[in-house]
Amino acid sequence: MIIIDGSEGEGGGQIVRNSCALSLVTGEPFRITHVRGKRSKPGLMRQHVTAVEAACVISGAEVRGLAVGSSELEFRPGKAEPGEYHFAVGTAGSTGLVLQTVLMPLILAGGPSRLVLEGGTHNMLAPPFDFIEKSFLPVIERMGPKVRARIVRHGFYPRGGGRIEIDIEPAPLAAIECIERGVAQGVAGQAMFAGVPFDIADRMVKRAAKDLPDWPENALCIRELPAEQGPGVILMLEARYAHVTEVVSGFGQLSVPAERLAKTSAARMKGYAEAQAFAGPYLADQLILPFVLAGGGAFTTVKPSQHTLTAIDIAQRFTGRRITLARQPAGEHLLTVG
Repeated sequence: MIIIDGSEGEGGGQIVRNSCALSLVTGEPFRITHVRGKRSKPGLMRQHVTAVEAACVISGAEVRGLAVGSSELEFRPGKAEPGEYHFAVGTAGSTGLVLQTVLMPLILAGGPSRLVLEGGTHNMLAPPFDFIEKSFLPVIERMGPKVRARIVRHGFYPRGGGRIEIDIEPAPLAAIECIERGVAQGVAGQAMFAGVPFDIADRMVKRAAKDLPDWPENALCIRELPAEQGPGVILMLEARYAHVTEVVSGFGQLSVPAERLAKTSAARMKGYAEAQAFAGPYLADQLILPFVLAGGGAFTTVKPSQHTLTAIDIAQRFTGRRITLARQPAGEHLLTVG
């Protein structure tokens, strides 16, 4: 059994999710102590419980310590089975993070699957649905599987209530190289809001336009959703290249001026545009699992975050495969599996 100290590395819920996914694929049981030990509220939260429950439902896995607030979790995997599954986080906990837990096991399960996930679709502590659809899943499809995602209803933090649907056509994961992002093909951005004043979204867009003077005048827009899908507001900035799309987001937060959120998002987008790397920090996190399970491949990324380094450590412990990071002359980092 693999023993993991959940307070090591980034010390958050990613350790739980990635461990469940890797356990289902490799058959290795694990125990995590000090779950989410570096968070202000340590222990399992509702979305982590749902993610582990989902892993159990698709495989018949056995688990101990699965309760909100639990600081220790023991997981003995079963075999992931394809099928139709419906999981509800119950709060604004991220549907995308539940998807992260079960996607790779179902991709490798040998038959088509359909997922319905209810909860938060736009949550400040997780990549928004748009990132999953536009940045992450296209890379997965290049590796062989076909994964179609659609959003039925948006759900902002803290209310949630969103719904996404995922169709999975499995295939073996091919080792690929994602070194160059390719020719720039365009940019776009939108402030999406529900149940909050229009002025907040308007101020976000105006500040983003000021900080991104090279963007076309019509690249930014505002989209209003039905009030019952909020309250919430998010600014999403998108840069499309021939081989990858980067999505940067900034979520509205109480007591944080809209202009400050937009300024931060624009700075992050400018930083990515000026780099030479294929993957931004969040895409790099998401690519560790599929690349290590493919048994090979490589991609370039910006300076690795603690999240990425922790994901690498967990992946190596379950698979025994070597993952290396090497800084390149232009400043990007090359991650190689095998």
